[in-house]
Amino acid sequence: MVQSDQRFDRLGISPATNPAVLATSTWRPEHAWQEIREVGEQWRLAATALRANTGWSTPSGVDLPAAAAAHRGAAAFGLAGLADGQHVLVELGHGGGAQTLGEPLGTMRLDDGLVVSAFPTDAGVLDRYLRLLAPHKGPRPLGATPRLGIGCRMTTAVWPGVFEAMRTYGFAANPVQNSVRELSTLDDVLAGRPPERNYACGFGTIESGYTGSTYEGLWVAGVLAALQEGASLQYGADADHLQVKRGPNGRARALELVKASRYYTFFTLDMADMLHYGALNATEATSFLDDNVANALERRAILAVHVAPLQAGDVTCCPTVELVNRFAAKYWDALDAFEDLVREISAHKDGQTFDLEFTVDEHPAEVNAFDCLTSPEELVFLLREIERRGLPVTHLAPNYGAEKGWDYRGTDGLEALGHRVAALQAIAGEFGVMLDFHSADDLSAPVRAVLRRATGGWLHYKISPMLQLLFAEVLQDHYPELFRRWWEDSLEYARREAVAGSDFAADCIRADETGAHRAPSRHDQVFHHYGFAYVGRRTPEGKMPNREQFYKLSDEFYRAYQRCLVDYLGTLAVDLFER
Repeated sequence: MVQSDQRFDRLGISPATNPAVLATSTWRPEHAWQEIREVGEQWRLAATALRANTGWSTPSGVDLPAAAAAHRGAAAFGLAGLADGQHVLVELGHGGGAQTLGEPLGTMRLDDGLVVSAFPTDAGVLDRYLRLLAPHKGPRPLGATPRLGIGCRMTTAVWPGVFEAMRTYGFAANPVQNSVRELSTLDDVLAGRPPERNYACGFGTIESGYTGSTYEGLWVAGVLAALQEGASLQYGADADHLQVKRGPNGRARALELVKASRYYTFFTLDMADMLHYGALNATEATSFLDDNVANALERRAILAVHVAPLQAGDVTCCPTVELVNRFAAKYWDALDAFEDLVREISAHKDGQTFDLEFTVDEHPAEVNAFDCLTSPEELVFLLREIERRGLPVTHLAPNYGAEKGWDYRGTDGLEALGHRVAALQAIAGEFGVMLDFHSADDLSAPVRAVLRRATGGWLHYKISPMLQLLFAEVLQDHYPELFRRWWEDSLEYARREAVAGSDFAADCIRADETGAHRAPSRHDQVFHHYGFAYVGRRTPEGKMPNREQFYKLSDEFYRAYQRCLVDYLGTLAVDLFER
């Protein structure tokens, strides 16, 4: 039984068919406890099943998968799926559930004395369950572990295929991953605030939150999906591209995003907008450190760190005082803001470790991608300054020449790309930091081979749009009319942007009009670049008119999509990690 739309402040959705929005999977707690009570004495059978590591279910629709179970003393804990789509955590016996998980929804005693308690699947409760009772099933920081970063725009439709690919091909991943452009905060959605306007690198201005998911809801839905997997996966959860923007509200907004994503295990702090790109090409000499570091002893100490020669493999870097000042002028504000955010993350994590990425792979609209490639000397400066400040960075994403939506287009060719990445890799390895490669969906097999050889397969490779594009491809085979509506919306979006003056949108439209095919396709430039907005669009009335239809499709469709994802992700894993 699936409930119709319900109101959550100014948001009206059916959570069972509109996942990854709310910060809980127990949105009707009184009704959930009523369902648990109605199971009655049968909970004795459930306790026996969990002790035997087998699943259990009732005719009324209460399901208890063995994979999500945990044990403490004589008590068994499990995740109960209810008939209306909700989930609760149940404790069968005395295992200290209230002390670990907080206030239960209710508690009852069976005739034989077995105590049954139920707890909501709120984000904070799930976090404690996964850390304290079932740590082998939760997301965790993986440090310098080669992995895929897998954007999950289609949430629960994506994870079965992702998890099967991880099991089949044996790779680690961050399968709970979306960026500041793809997500909203739950507070903003509940309050009915209009989407933020944001800049997408290489595209232009967009409305953020276009997947319909929230930071909080995506984490809840993702860890619930992983919790029910039969195998224990090596996985993390990445709050991707948490941007720190220029202007008076940039840091304050970034702090809000950190709070919303506090249960994630990987934090990608995007500092690109804070950089002063002109500092490296200024005609006059710069004395940035003299002008900005008042203490002479501190200035000398900083310079002593940065002007020392560095040899990393075949790469030799001999930074000069002038070059160090230019790098400091470019990065100092960003590093100060980064330091503030790291303190905030650490406060939220309360002693828990986390993966942390400093990313400068993107660039503002006025800067061309190939005009701000990260040089070896630049990377040395960044890593030394990060180390000097004692920041727990595990990953760094340089600008290596990728452009979102395109295969590698550098005029220097793949050989030069390989040399450049190998030099950056050698330097990163000296500091124990892993390189991260963003915007990698459209990179071809030859480019992936270059990256594998240049890094020795020791890399973090992030994708996101491709999984949604593959969803559309399978959708066209099974639901051609739904795909056509999605495609037509993309065309209308591109036309509006072209009328507003976007040369890029006009070029996409012309490319499709002159193409060889006639039928709409997910390969069309218009759909490739403008299809993202349709799924999660919100109305001013707090509705998501399109999103739920993508979560009510046939089992046959979802199985076909799962097979498609396994093939795609398996190919990536072989291309990137196989020696």
